[in-house]
Amino acid sequence: MTLPAVDSYPLPTAAEMPAPRVPWTLHPDRAVLLLHDLQEHFLDAYGERSALRAQLLRAALRLRDACDRAGVPVVYTAQPAHQDPADRALLTDFWGEGLGRRPHRAQLAPDLAPREGDTVLTKWRYSAFHRSELAQVLAASGRDQLVVAGVYAGIGCQVTACEAFMRDVQPFLVGDAVADFDRERHDTALRWVAGTCGVVLDAASAVRALTTAAAPAGVLA
Repeated sequence: MTLPAVDSYPLPTAAEMPAPRVPWTLHPDRAVLLLHDLQEHFLDAYGERSALRAQLLRAALRLRDACDRAGVPVVYTAQPAHQDPADRALLTDFWGEGLGRRPHRAQLAPDLAPREGDTVLTKWRYSAFHRSELAQVLAASGRDQLVVAGVYAGIGCQVTACEAFMRDVQPFLVGDAVADFDRERHDTALRWVAGTCGVVLDAASAVRALTTAAAPAGVLA
């Protein structure tokens, strides 16, 4: 019922991303970046010296920097350090007390700490939409694309991508800016999203799409 220790594994390359079934194109005027559950509690599964953790955070930071340049809003999810048992409910059966036993690890990764103007949503279930203002953030900004990065690929990231689709928001799951408990689960999540509800792309392609579309005519991003 606790998070397993995760051995590092190689993140998928651009060539290993599943092919899209739909011709959606990521655009900075339509997108919101979601940095999903990048709290120390969840990242601790990888260990402080994990190459996988370092690669994940570098890719997420690269995405955030590109979004800053392109004027794309950045949203974070974070589980509360203290949860009433009624709020945690069935999560306890699968994952135990979670942050309830480690409230000091509730902070987001320091390298990706939210800035003024960013939005931090309280996370209650696998989907970032559940009991949060994510749908309102998208609607208020007139945006209908959600770029998803963070942990865990086959749990919250996948479920959030699916719910975005069900709300007529185009999800873009960044395959080398998410991580899971092992490569098999990681790849399964990418294939599932690409096959049913979204587009999977690598961080370099996402950055290129965001910054190229946002650059003024004649200016190379």
